[in-house]
Amino acid sequence: MTAAPLFPGFDGLMTLSRREGVDIRPTLLRVLTDLYVQAHKHTPDEERQFVELTSRLIEQVDDATRAAVRARLAIYPGTPLKTMIQLGLKPAHPGDRVPLAEEIPAAPLPERPAAPPTEAQLRMQASLSMRPNDAAEISDMFFAASASERALILHNLDDTPLKASARIPAHRANRAIHILQMAAFAQDAENFALELGEALILPSRIAIQVTNDPGGEPLACAMKALEMPSPEFQRVLLFLNPEFGSSVNDVYRISRLYDRLTERSALVMLTAWRGSTMAVTRAKYRPALHDDERYRARAASGERRPAPQPGTAPVHTGTERKSG
Repeated sequence: MTAAPLFPGFDGLMTLSRREGVDIRPTLLRVLTDLYVQAHKHTPDEERQFVELTSRLIEQVDDATRAAVRARLAIYPGTPLKTMIQLGLKPAHPGDRVPLAEEIPAAPLPERPAAPPTEAQLRMQASLSMRPNDAAEISDMFFAASASERALILHNLDDTPLKASARIPAHRANRAIHILQMAAFAQDAENFALELGEALILPSRIAIQVTNDPGGEPLACAMKALEMPSPEFQRVLLFLNPEFGSSVNDVYRISRLYDRLTERSALVMLTAWRGSTMAVTRAKYRPALHDDERYRARAASGERRPAPQPGTAPVHTGTERKSG
């Protein structure tokens, strides 16, 4: 088809677009659109030619080009109706040529003051704090899960109503990040776990378990709680455990997890690690609790001999002295 004077050089562009390895369609659609919107009015032939040339290109170009063309034609008053429908610029009525502006919303009504929470709501809010047994269950479940299950657990923790631990103070976190990097470069897992426990207020058992975990997800949680930058965390992965750092797939997987991991998920998991220690301590010292002492005291008191009643003769256990 021969192009009209509205699109000079169009034949040359079409010839170039047919060459192997050259995709000129996005550029071609942009050029046609720019030429079309430069004129305020068009004849029916020019409008028909524009629709014929652009209708196929709109379906073949990438989303970015289509969005740019759509933005240009959305504000142009002479956009053909067929092109508007193809680009999703539907007019308010079938006969309208220009899409109407959206109706200005009415001013919102003044909001009523929030009602004070009811007693039931307060009880629900109070129950959101993580109990030691629940914390121990979450911690054990996380350490026993597979890589995909751990990622799902961390994703769900971001939306859970459980309360998260407070953020680590910036000065303590910065100091810990520096020391942890030095320990990782020296492949000193013992001092790494020691500093990790002090920085996050974790017991040594949990700190060692986080440091030596073969999957790397617990370490990602701990470093996210300290807000360690991603490049520094990657260096820790490479040097702390040489066997883990030698696997490109493992390092890449945990690095992607770290970038998607939210600070809230890490702080909720930190709460679970801290609370699990309380559950273990309670279970360890359960026989020595105050209630058990009282129970044993009551049990022992039930075995005492009854006291002699008034008026009864005393029981003699020795040999009676004969009267002279």
